[in-house]
Amino acid sequence: MAFWRNKLRPFRAAHVVLAGFVVLAACPGCGQMYGQTTNSCLDCHAALPDPLGVTQEKFSQDIHAQKGLTCASCHGGDPTSDDPDKAMSRKVGWKGKIERKQIPQLCGSCHSDPAYIRQFNPSLRTDQLGQYRTSVHGKRFAAGDTKVAVCTDCHSVHDLRAPSDPRSTVNPVNVANTCSRCHADASYMKEYSIPTDQFAKYSTSVHHDALALRGDLSAPTCTTCHGNHGAAPPGVDKVQNVCSNCHAFQAQMYEKSSHKKAFEAASLPGCVVCHSNHGIRHPTDAYLGTGPDAVCMRCHTPGDACDQARAGLLSSLSRLDEAVKRADSVLQVAESSGMEVSEARLGQDQARDSLTKARVTIHSFRTDLVDQDIQSGLKIAAKDLQAGNEAMVERNHRRLGLGISLIAIGIVLAGLRLYIKKIES
Repeated sequence: MAFWRNKLRPFRAAHVVLAGFVVLAACPGCGQMYGQTTNSCLDCHAALPDPLGVTQEKFSQDIHAQKGLTCASCHGGDPTSDDPDKAMSRKVGWKGKIERKQIPQLCGSCHSDPAYIRQFNPSLRTDQLGQYRTSVHGKRFAAGDTKVAVCTDCHSVHDLRAPSDPRSTVNPVNVANTCSRCHADASYMKEYSIPTDQFAKYSTSVHHDALALRGDLSAPTCTTCHGNHGAAPPGVDKVQNVCSNCHAFQAQMYEKSSHKKAFEAASLPGCVVCHSNHGIRHPTDAYLGTGPDAVCMRCHTPGDACDQARAGLLSSLSRLDEAVKRADSVLQVAESSGMEVSEARLGQDQARDSLTKARVTIHSFRTDLVDQDIQSGLKIAAKDLQAGNEAMVERNHRRLGLGISLIAIGIVLAGLRLYIKKIES
């Protein structure tokens, strides 16, 4: 550090003046924000290479800076002094570089103090450090493993942004990428003997598509299932509890299923048996089939009672699906022909809802419960199909009547023409 002090001392005054002109020229309003308080830390570090380099622009976007905190809030010292010996004096509390082992406690010194934190954000939780200490990361860190994640690994250092900011490393859209920096690095994770393909699988999942492609911020990402500060992998017998946070109705059906007891007896991880974990695909009726996408036959024997029930459930779903599609097709033609079928089209939404409910009720693996939804949907689809057919009959009658009318009009016109010619002759 003494080396840098001596090297930068001759350029101190010029650097301060130049930095001031650049900031004021680029942003006239910035003079009011930063011109009133000297920050000699940034005057030096803006000219240093990474990892010591911190520019005024970078720091100004940090959530801490926006709340009025300065470099001294974490590093100590006196940033108002242009004399490096005074600014970085132990007498004024200068700490210098923050060692990795100090980071959780340093962040927690503010974030665990409700009275302090709530003057900036009353809604911000203050139990992050306590949660971290209960997590796999925190426990290994306390045991001396400094490779595990600490606050700055996930939140960044001098350019922390609010989670609601799309550029934040902990914004829902970016969380998986943040976690993957460690968990997808095979060499970094080698000593932990855990898979490193989670991110690759998640990138192909229905959850990822909903979040990253459709912009649904309620879709699950790593922290949704594993937690954030209290990050821990869900236990084998707890997976269904994690999934049920979103998939409540499926969980209710699963509780009624014979699979629940069977999976628990065999120490199988619930939902994951059929749906996987990180690479969850969009479920289809093919899961109940016998092809490459089938899941039932991974465990069951062809021809047994469960296989027969599976075939019956698949047949029922297919029957309702075809009925809905058939009614949709007729109604679409009728509507495009100008017929009034809006009520029947609305009824089709109810039929599709019944199909969706039946597919969810599959988790109970009870044919009686599934059949209730199937029969309800079939009745609605049949009614809508009848309405569509009646509309088509009426359309045909109208066309026939129109054709007859046109022929009659044509005959009248031809008769008038002949009559006019007769008069003229």
